[in-house]
Amino acid sequence: MAPLLPLLCLGVAAAQLASARDAASTQEPPGPAWGLQGRPLHPGQPSPTLEGWEEASEWTSWFNVDHPGGDGDFESLAAIRFYYGPTRVCPRPLALEARTTDWALPSAVGERVHLSPARGFWCLNREQPRGRRCSNYHVRFRCPLEAAWGAWGPWGPCSGSCGPGRRLRRRSCPSPAGGACPGRPLEAQKCVRPQCPGCSPDTCGCPDHTLLGSVLTPSGRPLPGARVSLRDDPDVVATTDARGAFRVPGICASSRANVSAQRDGFSAGTAQAQANSSVSAVVTVVLHQLEKPYLVKHPESRVRAAGQNVTLCCKASGTPTPKKYSWFHNGTLLDRRQHRYGSHLELRGLRPDQAGSYHCKAWNEAGAVRSGTAQLTVLAPGQPACDPQPLEHLIRLPDDCAQPGSGPAYLNVGHCPDTPCPGTAGSGARCGDSPARCCSVQRLEKREVRCAGSVLPVKVVAECGCRKCLPPRGLVRGRVVAADSGEPLHFARILVGLEPVGFTSYQGDFTIEVPPSRERLVVTFVDPSGEFVDVVRVLPFDPRGAGVYHEVKAMRKRAPVILEAGQSHTIPLGELEAAGPLGELVLPPGAFRRADGSPYTGPVEARVTFVDPRDLGSADTAPSDLRFVDGEGELAPLRTYGMFSVDLRAPGSAEQLHAGPVAVRVAADQIRMAGHVEALKLWSLNPESGLWEEEGGFRREGAPGGRARREERVFLVGNTEIRERRLFNLDVPERRRCFVKVRAYLSDKFAPNEQVEGVVVTLVNLEPAPGFSANPRTWGRFDSAVTGPNGACLPAFCDADQPDAYTALVTATLGGEELEPAPSRPQPDAGAVGVAQPYLGRLGYRRTDHDDPAFKRNGFRINLAKPRPGEPSEASGPVYPWRSLRECQDAPVTASHFRFARVETDRYEYNVVPFREAAPASWTGDLLAWWPNPQEFRACFLKVQIRGPQEYTVRSHNAGGSHPRTQGQLYGLRDARSVRDPQRPGTSAACVEFKCSGMLFDQQQVDRTLVTVMPQGSCHRVAVNGLLKDYLARHPPPVPTDDPATFAMLAPLDPLGHNYGVYTVTDQSPRLAKEIAIGRCFDGSSDGVSREMKADAGTAVTFQCQEPAAGRPNLFQRLLESPAAVLGDIRREMGQAQSRALGPLRTRRGRARQ
Repeated sequence: MAPLLPLLCLGVAAAQLASARDAASTQEPPGPAWGLQGRPLHPGQPSPTLEGWEEASEWTSWFNVDHPGGDGDFESLAAIRFYYGPTRVCPRPLALEARTTDWALPSAVGERVHLSPARGFWCLNREQPRGRRCSNYHVRFRCPLEAAWGAWGPWGPCSGSCGPGRRLRRRSCPSPAGGACPGRPLEAQKCVRPQCPGCSPDTCGCPDHTLLGSVLTPSGRPLPGARVSLRDDPDVVATTDARGAFRVPGICASSRANVSAQRDGFSAGTAQAQANSSVSAVVTVVLHQLEKPYLVKHPESRVRAAGQNVTLCCKASGTPTPKKYSWFHNGTLLDRRQHRYGSHLELRGLRPDQAGSYHCKAWNEAGAVRSGTAQLTVLAPGQPACDPQPLEHLIRLPDDCAQPGSGPAYLNVGHCPDTPCPGTAGSGARCGDSPARCCSVQRLEKREVRCAGSVLPVKVVAECGCRKCLPPRGLVRGRVVAADSGEPLHFARILVGLEPVGFTSYQGDFTIEVPPSRERLVVTFVDPSGEFVDVVRVLPFDPRGAGVYHEVKAMRKRAPVILEAGQSHTIPLGELEAAGPLGELVLPPGAFRRADGSPYTGPVEARVTFVDPRDLGSADTAPSDLRFVDGEGELAPLRTYGMFSVDLRAPGSAEQLHAGPVAVRVAADQIRMAGHVEALKLWSLNPESGLWEEEGGFRREGAPGGRARREERVFLVGNTEIRERRLFNLDVPERRRCFVKVRAYLSDKFAPNEQVEGVVVTLVNLEPAPGFSANPRTWGRFDSAVTGPNGACLPAFCDADQPDAYTALVTATLGGEELEPAPSRPQPDAGAVGVAQPYLGRLGYRRTDHDDPAFKRNGFRINLAKPRPGEPSEASGPVYPWRSLRECQDAPVTASHFRFARVETDRYEYNVVPFREAAPASWTGDLLAWWPNPQEFRACFLKVQIRGPQEYTVRSHNAGGSHPRTQGQLYGLRDARSVRDPQRPGTSAACVEFKCSGMLFDQQQVDRTLVTVMPQGSCHRVAVNGLLKDYLARHPPPVPTDDPATFAMLAPLDPLGHNYGVYTVTDQSPRLAKEIAIGRCFDGSSDGVSREMKADAGTAVTFQCQEPAAGRPNLFQRLLESPAAVLGDIRREMGQAQSRALGPLRTRRGRARQ
């Protein structure tokens, strides 16, 4: 049945569209069909603005899941939620707007359509005028903004006249929709009145009555040895037997007694007995296994003016749910009685001395957890929240704007810091208020830059001010593939924590929007075929809203072995050719049970899959991020000796079997680090928090007589039970910890103003063989971080006394691109690496190609030598002590750090309206903005084939084409260098970005961008894609293409595909949209990805290029250097050619007259 699951998933998607078609074909049209449901629109009328609605609401992005064909075009809401994710459209949309992909309203093209905010959109071919079929439509929905609750009212009176009761309080939702606020309007709390007279546990009873009960886990497994008591009486009245049952005589059947149960390792549970006859009552108490608390909401930094209020929020989960919270200001515990806090800390009438750092701690019976730190800024009276003077932001100008021989030219266009501004008076009383205003661009000024023979327009930031914030949306995209074959995981279920959020696509792609106030994004991918181990990952993300791309490797399960439940079995853990097993799993006879606790006696299908750290290639398949919560409530790292997944089933059944107790035996000779044999523990993974929790320790296996023979292996033995959790770890908490500072740059020039954000840097800790630091024996842990404006700090194990006790391999990727570190052959250059001597020598920096130039240059290895106190060269990085994280994060660019540079640097981008793609909040609303919508980014690329002896730079010039307010004005320039096709000598291709056509930022009118593509060198156009040529001819106005050295077009409105040589990707992150589009362009397909250029696949236009004569610059270079002279030369050459052509004609005409 498993192989059918991908087909079933496809069937679900098809059913969504089919249901829309079936419903549409049987329903009569609901009156007039408009472009906007509920509000008639006339042809050419723009969409209503945000201010045109009484409700607080906003438009979603545009969706298009169906293409016209068959019965028509169908954009059902169910299909949109399936393909785009259930959270992309609100539960109850207010309205729906539909437009053709040419941005025309249905009424403007004369088509009859149907719209329903609850169901979607449909257009039926049979309802259209004779000879007409439905156009291709895309739709968007109007959604109410999430409203916020008002403050809680006072508590009501306690219910009842005596004994225990409860009291209530209420809150109101100011939204006109009433129920639009998340959560409940009512909250209850226990309370106690004076004890009721009469019966008490000591004076009341029914000697002939009996209470029968059982204590179980949530899965129904019985819990023997649980201690049972009655409320208000702490004495134990019974203990459960092997079946989890107990019996208490003398309890009145009608008393509805409250029964409590406790068992070590479980949280206490309570249930109320129910009479099942006149003389007996029954009760079932469910106990949950204790889980350490973990944070699901961290306090967020805030800015307030003196005298205002602020509420800081902290929320932890676990079993039982944490109830005790403590708050700290600058590391000092705040008085609970004075501040009356719980999970929320409310500060009223703020004073300047209350500024600083705040964090919380949460406790339950299993332990404590510490939150991240939030900064509270309190502005003194008159102190501005936003400096109107912009900060420096240098952009690189085109090469023709630089002075000859002086290198690239830069221009300061300024930027605003995007820091939060205080709200209005009285704001901040509610928990979770996001900052409504931020320090952003208040005013732009237009400038002109004189270049060689031309004028380049640019807009610079002239003034900053507090304006409405763009909400940050942390975005993670990626692809899940098999680690052994690279095949994608089709339609894998995606869970964030334990909450399902969607599925991967057929190609294994996924997109996840990070929930607010998260510091750790724990994601699980569940393969529907059951052939792969559940992939649990903690994915780094950029909290400022920039997108991050991850490639996730899934580990295939080992082949099943059949066990007999009544026999003992030993399964090896780790099998490498050059080394024996690291350990073994021992299952005794009769160890298997069903989920309800009943014994299982049949055959067992067992699949035990081991992640062996002795295989250096297995690090990218390891689950989670190897962290646990220590006794202080802080996240601490683990050093692994192996991880294993256990899958036990009855043959042919989907039911998971439990087992236990089982023994885990580890060979002591495989644990070589000093002190690790004594510290080794067994851990299990909590898939909700992504944290490892201790299952138990290990002991040395005793040999007969107390001694082991020299030739016998000594084992460490631990015990566990295999129940709900199936991922286990053999780990040691390591105290020798540091941070490593890494930055990424646009090129190997490592210019400070060309740092690249959003790069995923990964550090793998290695344990070297003694005396061979370059030949690691095993890996111990791994960590990833995302570079921000000041780089990234990665945790690692380190040692101060022995520099090579731990080494590390560090790599970096951006999208699918691997970045290169500074070289190390023949000796590392301190200036290029970024680390001063003599510390660089102690760290032993080596790029991966140091010993063999044929190796890939995608990483470097270092000794993790902890900085020594009193050594000046080691005081400022790149390795920092564990307690110096803030120093690492705030280190200036002049401090020591390791460096990576992009390889694909032969691309240049210039925007008239500056925009930092790594900081979406830097977007500015302007008609000349390259990206017109800050919530959705559409990237467009054209594939240009070059036939010539070398690689060539191709430029796209993008200007307004059809919009009356931008026509002829420059949006921006893009340069891309062609890449050779390894299979086709003399052929290369370039993926050149152009500005997509569509609505400008005001959403009032469409502009079709005028795109001109021109390759460098002596080139002429020889071919244009036939489908693209036909499309442009059918969608006028065409652009004259008389110049054979260029290709010009009014960019299409439709998202054409690889058959046209056009690649379009829409995403919530501009960087991710471009990276995905480039991968498809290289591959020449609409859904593939490649970093190897396929020059003959999916091209739009072809140029033939040749080398200019020796000593003669090419046309492209001459135009950059002296455009006026070149144009004069062209006119003279054209005039001479015309004279030569007309000469014979005049002679013939003269002879005719004679």
